[in-house]
Amino acid sequence: MAHPKHLPAKQRRIETVQALIALAAEQNPTDITTAAVAKRIGLTQGALFRHFPSKDAILKAVMEWVADRLLARIDRAAQSASSPIAALEAVFLAHIDFVVEHPGVPRMLIGELQRSEDTVTKRMVRTLLRCYTERLIRLMELGKRQGQLDPDLDTAAASTLFVGTIQGLVMQSLLTGNVLHIRRQAPDAFAIYRRGIAFDRSSGEKRFSPR
Repeated sequence: MAHPKHLPAKQRRIETVQALIALAAEQNPTDITTAAVAKRIGLTQGALFRHFPSKDAILKAVMEWVADRLLARIDRAAQSASSPIAALEAVFLAHIDFVVEHPGVPRMLIGELQRSEDTVTKRMVRTLLRCYTERLIRLMELGKRQGQLDPDLDTAAASTLFVGTIQGLVMQSLLTGNVLHIRRQAPDAFAIYRRGIAFDRSSGEKRFSPR
């Protein structure tokens, strides 16, 4: 593939981030070198170092890219839904679609989270998770007020289960090597999750309360 020789610095940085994510989908992320990333985008390693001084610097940029795009995607999904419970489903499926489109992202995150030291990447993942969870809790609280969700629902626990369900699907896809499979599994997985948090109007009974 031919690569433009002269690109604005911002565009070159984005291209580098996308190259690392693409490579991570094809091989062990810890084995990827800056030389391999440079080759992927048609640069010399020296030219790449003008934009990123190290692989860790690229990883930091990757996390910024992931956080910006994932949060923007789930925000759009939630805003397009007609109700809080529909918004939660839209967020769930939007997140799954993001993983299917960028399978290198979870592979990179798993590798980074196994490092014993408290890295910049780990701290950024924690920030992303906090921002993501805050969005889920807001939707759940709104759903409780509108009578769609169990009024006694522990939203913190429910948001953890929400993220954990996605993580479980992603882990299965990595184990089987078929990331597309989670797109087929996601609607049924969310349907089970939804039954656990919803308020049954027909019986007036609460379905889920972890307390």
